[in-house]
Amino acid sequence: MSNIWLISDTHFNHHKILTFEDDGVAIRPFASVEEMNEMLIDNWNSVVKPGDKIYHLGDVLFGEDKAGWLAKNMPRLTGKKRLIFGNHDDPKNFVGVGHFSQTSLWRFFKEYGLLLTHVPVHPSTMTEKRFEGGSIVNVHGHTHTHGSPSGPYVSVCVEKIGYTPIHIDWIMEEVRHLR
Repeated sequence: MSNIWLISDTHFNHHKILTFEDDGVAIRPFASVEEMNEMLIDNWNSVVKPGDKIYHLGDVLFGEDKAGWLAKNMPRLTGKKRLIFGNHDDPKNFVGVGHFSQTSLWRFFKEYGLLLTHVPVHPSTMTEKRFEGGSIVNVHGHTHTHGSPSGPYVSVCVEKIGYTPIHIDWIMEEVRHLR
């Protein structure tokens, strides 16, 4: 299969996310945002090779000087990067500036039966005629530690995937269990 990787909700530079908790436990176990950023970059580069495609399913970064941070750090991330916009992504930081080779609101992989989005979509969306084949699985982000709704969903939020991009083969194995 192709070398296609997926990840969501890196929240690079998001200081406040280090204070978020789920049932009294920090959702991101890092001492500093710098430690989090470096681990995310190292983990990304440990699996994604320069010729690979990687789909980031939104919520790339936070904080001040987004353009400066992106200019300095996006070249450090290997692979041919594509962005599915998240609810915290401002298109002006990404469209036409070269950090991502493609940007969109969603991506449908007919050959895999996968709909890539940031937020999980309602099941009726996945049965629309434009998504031929019927049994579509929604690969998404946004939900962090809460995972996916019940049904045909797979979360690729960093908290659910060990802060490391997931290969599409792994996704397809998960899909086999769902179908």
